[in-house]
Amino acid sequence: MKTEITSTAAVRQFGDCLARIKYRGEVFVITRNEEPVAELVPVGGQRRARWREVREALAGLAVDPGFADDLERVNEADATGENPWDS
Repeated sequence: MKTEITSTAAVRQFGDCLARIKYRGEVFVITRNEEPVAELVPVGGQRRARWREVREALAGLAVDPGFADDLERVNEADATGENPWDS
């Protein structure tokens, strides 16, 4: 999503712009005299997926029928032992 913003507004709302870039992946086109002069964009490689994208990615995965059994074995192996200091 690209949002046009004047350079004056960008200066006044810089913290908000950075938060929207970080958490929403927004792109800001900074204008001066109604002409685009720069873009503020998220840093490459740090994009966060939207829930819709996560659901679509997970929907394409095969179901592992043994997964629940694996989790049960992990939980059993992770059980805490007796406290040796309690007598």
